[in-house]
Amino acid sequence: MAIGPQAFSIIDLPPVAPETLDSYDNLPVDPFMGNGTRYKRFTQYKLSPETGSDQGWVYEKLPQRDYIISKRYNNVAGGIRRPYEPIEVDFTPLVTVGADAIGLDRSHDWQINIHQNRSRAESENAAPITPEGVHSDGHEYIMIAVLRRHNVAGGETRLWLPDTDKPAWTGTLAAGQAVLLDDKAIKHEATDVTSADGGSGHRDIIIVAYSTWEKGWYGEEYEAAALSNRPLN
Repeated sequence: MAIGPQAFSIIDLPPVAPETLDSYDNLPVDPFMGNGTRYKRFTQYKLSPETGSDQGWVYEKLPQRDYIISKRYNNVAGGIRRPYEPIEVDFTPLVTVGADAIGLDRSHDWQINIHQNRSRAESENAAPITPEGVHSDGHEYIMIAVLRRHNVAGGETRLWLPDTDKPAWTGTLAAGQAVLLDDKAIKHEATDVTSADGGSGHRDIIIVAYSTWEKGWYGEEYEAAALSNRPLN
């Protein structure tokens, strides 16, 4: 497993198509997070090992549902329904890169959440990346992949082991880099994005959450549990 005992790993990503980068220009504003500086789309998949192969994966795009997470994991926008428009481009090749780098257990099906986010900074207005602070998201694994940084500073990633008073790792992911996290073992945050020269700038990322399908992170039963802030099982 690429993550290893340190509970995280930094990987390089393959190039993405120009139309994938262009799709960030068509993201709707996120009305729930970022105070008008975040733009977002959201899509979910079921990921299954390809029959007869020890490497391939099969993607089933799931019907669009609201994004809901318990307040246990997000004290800013948890415990509410967050409807988002679906992603318009295909990020599954990058999801596969993360799955293979993590070494996902192929005896399971997996539920995949993909968040396509742009954080935009203007003049003196910073874009908050993690207004919920240091946190985990309750999944098995997380990939945070930076696809573009345009005229921005900040956006420094910080990773925290339990019961520590300083980060285990601090660094700024460049475009074309991703961090893989064992979400059970390490927490994360990122500093605000600011303009590099006082003009407009943006940071374009995807966040991919990998959860075993048996965990039940999709559908009405999960949503009822998350809205009422109670464990699913």
